[in-house]
Amino acid sequence: MNFNRQRTEFEPKEDFIRVAAASPEVSIGDVIANTNEQSRLYSKAAAEDVALVVFPEMSLTGYTIQDLVSHQEILDDCLAGLTYLAQQTTDKNTAAVIGLPVMVGNGLYNCAALIADGSIKGIVPKQNLPSYNEFYDKRWFQSWDDRDNTTVSIDGQQVPFGRKQLFNVAGSVVGIEICEDVWVPEQPSVELVKSGATVIVNPSASPEVVTKSQYRRQLIATTAARLVTGYVYASAASSESVSDIVMSGHAMINESGHMLAEQKPFATDPSDLVIADIDLRHIQFDRRKNSNFPVGTAITPTTTTINARQSNLLRSIDPLPFIPKGNPEEISERLGEIITIQSHGLAQKMRESGKERVVLGLSGGLDSTLALLVAMRASAILDKGASECIYTLTMPSRASSDRTQNNAANLANSLGIPNEEIAIAALTQQQLAMLHHSGVEDTTFENTQARIRQSFVFNKGNQIGAIALGTGDLSENALGWCTYNGDHMSGYNPNATIPKTLIRSLTHHASRSLNQQSRAIIDDILDTPISPELTGNGADITQKTEDIVGPYELHDFFLYHHLRWMEPKRKIGYLAMKAFEGIYNKNEVAQWLDVFMQRFYSNRWKQQAVPDGAKVGLSLNPKSDLRMAPATKAPNYSMQELMRSEMQTRLERSGILPS
Repeated sequence: MNFNRQRTEFEPKEDFIRVAAASPEVSIGDVIANTNEQSRLYSKAAAEDVALVVFPEMSLTGYTIQDLVSHQEILDDCLAGLTYLAQQTTDKNTAAVIGLPVMVGNGLYNCAALIADGSIKGIVPKQNLPSYNEFYDKRWFQSWDDRDNTTVSIDGQQVPFGRKQLFNVAGSVVGIEICEDVWVPEQPSVELVKSGATVIVNPSASPEVVTKSQYRRQLIATTAARLVTGYVYASAASSESVSDIVMSGHAMINESGHMLAEQKPFATDPSDLVIADIDLRHIQFDRRKNSNFPVGTAITPTTTTINARQSNLLRSIDPLPFIPKGNPEEISERLGEIITIQSHGLAQKMRESGKERVVLGLSGGLDSTLALLVAMRASAILDKGASECIYTLTMPSRASSDRTQNNAANLANSLGIPNEEIAIAALTQQQLAMLHHSGVEDTTFENTQARIRQSFVFNKGNQIGAIALGTGDLSENALGWCTYNGDHMSGYNPNATIPKTLIRSLTHHASRSLNQQSRAIIDDILDTPISPELTGNGADITQKTEDIVGPYELHDFFLYHHLRWMEPKRKIGYLAMKAFEGIYNKNEVAQWLDVFMQRFYSNRWKQQAVPDGAKVGLSLNPKSDLRMAPATKAPNYSMQELMRSEMQTRLERSGILPS
């Protein structure tokens, strides 16, 4: 018997946990009303396949109950309400975190209880009690600090009590900290994460003052990013605004610094549930990749029977993950930062070479245009004129179009860059004839042109004392869409870690500071179909790269998820179909994903030999990022095979085919 593993279509429940931050209407001091409201929201969350719903701090009484929190009847009602809510979880696939006061011995504690499977799984007390400004927690509560866990009897059940608790919920390990706990230098979540927590929840009651919401958002994001964790934050709604205190219902679900869902303070159309799916595999991958991630002391998690059940995905999937997002100012700042990294890397290369000069082939395409603009920035860093530091070559062949060649020559002229035209058609024919080549437009025909061009760049560099600059990008390198020892090679490549989709944005951004004539030329370059222009008669652009290897927006999506997260092929396909819904159908995604995987793995030998280039983000260079043997095999199944398998399963279920 040979080992084999059955692979099926990807389902979100394999990798994701669905969580919710609840914003219930709170009646101050009315535990019965609050219990019923939370029961309603719990049922609503369960109907949405939520595995874990988090209610705000002290939401069974209202955080702003103040001195009344010590009333024995209130405390008794809270335990009865918690027991009732726990019973509601019987035979349900949803856990909940409830905020309430709990008496243990002689002390009163501000707590959060996790309920699931019809019982109270554990109660966690707030560790850090604020007693400054509008806060008076120490007037009513005690802190559990570092004491060991104990148990408390609730309705005849012995419930674990203490801050050193974790809970298994739907494939995640959940830890709890409460409100102020995240605002202090030594957050309880640090120890919880060291002990294995992959999701931290924070029931909170955080009043609003000017600028606080922005800081709170940054605090949750940086905590989730630093700890590489999911973070669910649920704060009290405006119904708790009493006296001088104003609550806003701020709710956030964050994954390792990335905001998945947010109800902003004072939302005009507030939702009582904010729901999102946290990718647990992303969290586990980044922790596994970081060999410095802490292990710490183990806390044995309390087990629940909650399972992930969602068949869809409540999460926005960015179809263009390499493109900066935000307002125009933020996007401009990020694009400027990328070009700054590129240009400083090139400037240092020029400086250390002792030449402080570069030569590049200018094709009239996107990649060489960006390389030219980066070289101009590098010249400015070196406090030299661009015409002094940069020399360009245009090298038309039989297949070169007038549009690209005119744009290349005119761009160099408009920028005051010296440009020399070297026609390569005759030399190409001469080399092919010496090889006894028939002249058919095959791989040899194409690669001969590419190698001739780059040899001229290298030789011109020798002649004028300049670095031979590369122009190829990350996407081409990933696909092997480059000629080895041709455009694949250079003395330095500023575009080495820039994917094709980002090349376009960077080129447009960098061109805005140029003169009007140069901007107009670059705008036409941006509108020109991507082509190597190695076949055809040159009358127009007939050889279009994306017709051959597939859409770059799809390949960049595949590259991001495969390289950044090491996602399996079937998950990448699922995410792509969601991200590009209405743009590409399932067959198209499957076709081009198969192409990507085949080309990525079969061309690893090219990726191993790339020249130096500034690392901006992801890189295929084994010196800086990806170390993978050239002989590594691609996954031995295709999206097409998965689709056929799924169709066969459906036919079997329908009775059309025997099972």
